Amino acid sequence: MELKSACRALLLPAQMLLCLARCALSCLAPRRRKPLGEEVVLVTGGGRGIGRHLAKEFARQGAKKVILWGRTEKSLKETSEEISHSGTECHYFLCDVANREEVYKQAKVVREKVGDVTILVNNAAVVHGKSLMDSDDDALLKSQHINTMAHFWTTKAFLPRMLELQRGHLVCINSILAQSPIPGAIDYCTSKASSLAFMESLTLGLLDCPGVGCTTVLPFHTNTQMFQGMRVRFPHLFPPLKPEVVAQKTVDAVRADVAFLYLPWTMHALVVLKSFMPQVALEEIHKFTGSYTCMNTFKGRT
Repeated sequence: MELKSACRALLLPAQMLLCLARCALSCLAPRRRKPLGEEVVLVTGGGRGIGRHLAKEFARQGAKKVILWGRTEKSLKETSEEISHSGTECHYFLCDVANREEVYKQAKVVREKVGDVTILVNNAAVVHGKSLMDSDDDALLKSQHINTMAHFWTTKAFLPRMLELQRGHLVCINSILAQSPIPGAIDYCTSKASSLAFMESLTLGLLDCPGVGCTTVLPFHTNTQMFQGMRVRFPHLFPPLKPEVVAQKTVDAVRADVAFLYLPWTMHALVVLKSFMPQVALEEIHKFTGSYTCMNTFKGRT
């Protein structure tokens, strides 16, 4: 047994180099994309913002059925009607994903009325845009419940059936702020870091589960109502992402079984720099880019 372990340890560097070579080749060669013709997609927070564009993009790329979850019936109904008019079957249900019992109840209703969900997109999120001392306790709890704990409830509701079918995909719309936090959004950054850890653990836990995959999307500032008023110092160098672009890249990543997607791709450099640069250097970068003050003019909605 000791000899076997020693051999494995000696082979590990070679295996790592082989994995790096495979990754490099996969970046150069186009990935094979799975069809969506038999997929039933559920998008939380699907009535507006990125969620709305995600639902429309899944429908555009051929999803069999699209299901919207949210708390505002007006926006859910409008999005549902728009997708239905395009020719894709679409349903919406009122559901507060922060409420565990409501998630389990509505998940049962979805299975009975629509069918088994095979792609779950955890997109719903809130941000309050205040410092820790200025934040209301209930608002802080709300952020953690919607942005993090909701992922536990929705995944527990739909993953077991995916494992039975040996077919499914779990998607998390996260944020680059999970790995590079900024002041003025401490509730949002903390919750996104937690949900990133959730997805990293879940992705590793599903490696031996055939047919079930995960995709975590970490976009830069996206131009939606949620972050309305947020300002960066160099908007021409760091322009906000368009929500329709985030949606299109996300659906492509799901179809190609990409585990982690950074948008834009330059965000990889940020993560690499943070891994070895001293704190004082990172602070200077934040000062240069103006991230310390980017939330000062924040007036988005929750």
